This record gives sequence, structure tokens and C-alpha cells, in this order.
Amino acid sequence: MKKVIFVGIIVAASAISCQKDSNPDPNPPAVTYMSFTAGQARNYMATDNTTSTSDNYTLTSTDRDSTVNGKSYHVFTNSTGPNEYYNITGNDYFQFAALPDVLGGTNEEMLYLKTNAAVGTNWNKQISVPVSGLPLPLVVTLTNTITEINSTKVVNSITYNNVIKVETSVSVAGVPASAVTSDIDSYYAPKYGLIENHYVIGINYMGVVENVDTQVKLMSANF
Repeated sequence: MKKVIFVGIIVAASAISCQKDSNPDPNPPAVTYMSFTAGQARNYMATDNTTSTSDNYTLTSTDRDSTVNGKSYHVFTNSTGPNEYYNITGNDYFQFAALPDVLGGTNEEMLYLKTNAAVGTNWNKQISVPVSGLPLPLVVTLTNTITEINSTKVVNSITYNNVIKVETSVSVAGVPASAVTSDIDSYYAPKYGLIENHYVIGINYMGVVENVDTQVKLMSANF
């Protein structure tokens, strides 16, 4: 059961925050941080730094949209997993995804980026994660903070400009703050969306000592 609790923390942390809005802006800004043009493909490499293993996957924009919670989400195929769904509402960027069945299979609408925000802007979200063996869900709080805007970032020898960096911290209700460590950084570039993400999460609680260290990088794109 302790192991499942840790998995819940990791999965919730990878679902970066959420905020619902039933009135989407039909005219998002001309410069977007996630292009929806059909046929565009983003090729990523995901690396597990604890095992030094990597996997590649491709995220491809389709010509389809899907309505969720009153929003029009654009559909992307993932070469190694289920489809991904993205929405732009004004300057707020959302992703819609489902947690694994072992965590209840609940869907989450996630606010992962604000493009008009000043450095220091933050938002948070509590995610209730059902855990087998516990009478109540595990409550994980994610706090996202804009720490860089208009910066330059080099990923896989490609230079991206006007990059926004978001840092995310994790806390778990009922678990001492000293028992959970997190260092999560995400970088977003115009048109491309996510160009790099690095998250390190550790737990040392009730005899459970676990660490996750993964990194995702945009290797190439066909636009």
C-alpha cells in the first residue's frame, strides 16, 4: 500500500495542475505556445535518469477536435500511448488526460501554462487520488510558478526564443513536508509547446524510500 501511495504522488505530479473555465475565448492570441496545424509532428525523447534508459515517441496533430467540459480540445495522437487533448482559452493552456485505472481512472483538466503572466505568478490545484487500502483519497497539491519569460533555451542543439519556464512543487496532505522533495521544471516555446521537462520527485516516509528522475526533450519537429 505504501508503494501505491508513492505512485499516486508521482502520477499526480506529472499531471500539471488544473482549472476549469466554461467560457473559452474563441479568438486566442495570434502567437500561440501550441500550434494545432494538422499533420505537424513533435518527436520527443523521454529518459529515466535512474536507469539510464530512453524511449522515443511522436506527438502528431490531427484534424479533429473534441468537446470536454464546454471546451473544444484539439486531438493529438501519441505513437506510444493514448491520444492527447489540448485547449487554448485566451492566454491559458489546458491539457485533458485520464489518470491510470489503479488511481481511479478519473479525468483531469489541467492548466499547465499562462502566457500573459509575469514572473512570480502562481496557481495551484488539489488532486484527490483514490488509493487502495485507504479510507480517504490521497490529496496532492501542485503549485505552479512562472519563473522565466522571454528567455532563450537550447534543446538538442536547437535554440528556442521567447521561452516560458514553469516550476512545480508538490505537497501531500498528511505527509510531512520534509518527507517529500520535488524539483519539476517545464519549458515552453511558441508554436512547439513543451520543449523540455525535467522532474525529480523523492519520498522518504514510513520506511518507503523512492526516487524518480525523468526528463523529456523535444528532439525535432516538422514545422
